[in-house]
Amino acid sequence: MMFSFEKALWKEGFKKVAGCDEVGRGPLAGPLVAAAVVLPEDCDIEGLNDSKQLSEQRRNELYDAITEVSDYAVVSIPAREVDALNVYRASRKAMETALSKLSDGYDYVLSDAMELSLSVPSQALIKGDQKSATIAAASILAKVHRDRYMTALGEKHPGFGFERHKGYPTKAHLEALEKLGAIDEHRRSFAPVKKTLERQLRWSLEES
Repeated sequence: MMFSFEKALWKEGFKKVAGCDEVGRGPLAGPLVAAAVVLPEDCDIEGLNDSKQLSEQRRNELYDAITEVSDYAVVSIPAREVDALNVYRASRKAMETALSKLSDGYDYVLSDAMELSLSVPSQALIKGDQKSATIAAASILAKVHRDRYMTALGEKHPGFGFERHKGYPTKAHLEALEKLGAIDEHRRSFAPVKKTLERQLRWSLEES
């Protein structure tokens, strides 16, 4: 079932069907990451699915399998640029940039719920990462890439627990934000971070 869209497109004559997806819209910190993937027609990777429905171990296993056989690209939009663009435009830019970096190109695009401006035919699928193997593969690459980045960020800033919540606004993250203040990787346009920065500014002015 996960290859039904791809098989139909291959049958129509499209040879390089790319799937793209992004992760990291909702976090208060860290980059937004998108991936684009072209799987071969003889792809036999089993278990491709929405990255959020897979265990970390299974995502890592599939990451290795996907990158071994596919043409792929991963793009990160840093927190500052997410603030400048807004999340929607940052997501669109990340996906389109990832597609542009595919080394062998593409002739059709399946995207997860995002209408893209492209020179080839495309289709935006609602919950595409649960319906299309190539979108699911892109979701997995983007998720693993971002999770590894946030784990490294957690080592650099151990008080925030980024390695656990990956920057999402969990209770633990909000408590750490309240206690420690915002860092450069926090998204200034997001309400909890904006509130923290305003509080930090007040404290600074009072101390001076």
